[in-house]
Amino acid sequence: MNIFERKVYRRILRPVYDNEKENWRILTNKEIYARVKKPTIIETIRLNRLRWFGHVQRMEGNRIPKRVYMNLGTRRLRGRPRNRWQDEVQEAGRIVGGEGWQEKVHNREEWKKLLRTARNRRVLHMPRE
Repeated sequence: MNIFERKVYRRILRPVYDNEKENWRILTNKEIYARVKKPTIIETIRLNRLRWFGHVQRMEGNRIPKRVYMNLGTRRLRGRPRNRWQDEVQEAGRIVGGEGWQEKVHNREEWKKLLRTARNRRVLHMPRE
């Protein structure tokens, strides 16, 4: 949901009366997402990242995206390590599929079913700890 859609939904859903503070207020983004039941941008990005990961894993080994993904053995800079694409995929995969999620990647139908279930249950919208 982009900023324009949020503004439209905010206008449609109208301001609400807050009994505790005894005044009117507009809805927060979190309240809008809860009412509208549309995926957040974070959720969409995580699902698309997992979908692309599954696609790359099923590729033949001689294709360029697969070779690039397999040869990412670069050194990291000093200091706090930045999250890499692989780190984000590992985190999202663990949230969606539990411990054995990487074995499901090679079966396309099972992988699509797992991603569809994650999208419908909205498990990827939870903030990381």
